[in-house]
Amino acid sequence: MSLIFILSSIFFLAALAITYWIHNQDQLDIILDADGYPILPLANAPLISVCVPARNEERNIKSCVDSILSQDYPNFELIVLEDRSSDSTAEILQSLSDPNPRLKVLSGSELPPGWVGKTHALAQAADHASPASGGWLCFVDADTLLSSTALTSCFLKAVETNADLFSILTFQVTGSFWEKVVLPLVMTALSVAFSPRKVNDPHRKNAIANGQFIMIKRSVYEAVGRHEHIKDQIVEDKALAKLVKSSGFRIILADGKQVARTRMYTSFPGMWEGWTKNIYLGLRDELVLLLLGALGASLLVIAALLLPAWPLLGLFWFAHGGGWMALAVVAESLILWVYLLAVRATIAHRMNIPRWYALTTPLGAGVFAAMMLTSAWKVISRQGVTWRGRKYIPQ
Repeated sequence: MSLIFILSSIFFLAALAITYWIHNQDQLDIILDADGYPILPLANAPLISVCVPARNEERNIKSCVDSILSQDYPNFELIVLEDRSSDSTAEILQSLSDPNPRLKVLSGSELPPGWVGKTHALAQAADHASPASGGWLCFVDADTLLSSTALTSCFLKAVETNADLFSILTFQVTGSFWEKVVLPLVMTALSVAFSPRKVNDPHRKNAIANGQFIMIKRSVYEAVGRHEHIKDQIVEDKALAKLVKSSGFRIILADGKQVARTRMYTSFPGMWEGWTKNIYLGLRDELVLLLLGALGASLLVIAALLLPAWPLLGLFWFAHGGGWMALAVVAESLILWVYLLAVRATIAHRMNIPRWYALTTPLGAGVFAAMMLTSAWKVISRQGVTWRGRKYIPQ
């Protein structure tokens, strides 16, 4: 039996198994519905203090603030920390704050030694939350938009699941070609690195939260030392989740795509800068994940080059007398291609991306691999990253 046929069959079976496994790590068993939640009476609604850090967010801040102020939850306040922006963020916030008593706009202080930017902004906002027994803090990114039922549905689900920290994965909005090509693959990679089921299992150490939306009991926030305890952590959402879970409290990561949406980046340069930064910051202290990620990125590049060539190899072999084994190689390659494209088309459809973008999987895999390898190099070379005008270098 030909060695080519044997190798093709081994690769075929392994690739099928790996593809299936990769695309079944995102099980979100806790799903929020935008409808069907009762409107809470004021007496049963503890105060939720929503804190939004805003640094150079002129593109997003008005829509974000408007979406939060439209909540049907009866007892909340909104605190926006204007973090020394160099664009028109401060002016936009000033125009929004005058007529609304629910909204507090604060001017951020200069970044103290030992702190990182977003963590300091969140700490300042939390410091100005109104005192309330039994209250919650809710940290929301400025590029996130909430449906009118988001606070109510998240609060009720947090109570139902006995969560001390409750976070959701938001719907990721894509506009440009490159967002549609790369972002679905990034989301799949994140589900592999941080399985929601493992995060929600109180018996496992796995902990992650999505900084785009985090709710935490105020008593728990105080008990774990507030943001002061993680003041030097750039990936503050992950650090907070690990701190909460390691302290014996319960964290829940849920599917919140029906109640919140986010568009993180709008161009290829912005996406490249943002995701290389995110991967770098997320993995710089996770050596095993970093090495596995770099290995996976290398395999992605190989797969992106090999998969299109595989059926052509079989056809070339058949034309030169390969017989039924050559046809089997072609069949194996096509079956794998159909399966992979079907899975990627399903994921694209869930993200409101046309299914045909599944055909760009090799291109997206190549770009994501380049991001992964660039981030790994930044960690190894200790170059650091720049974000929002601030330079972060590993200590």
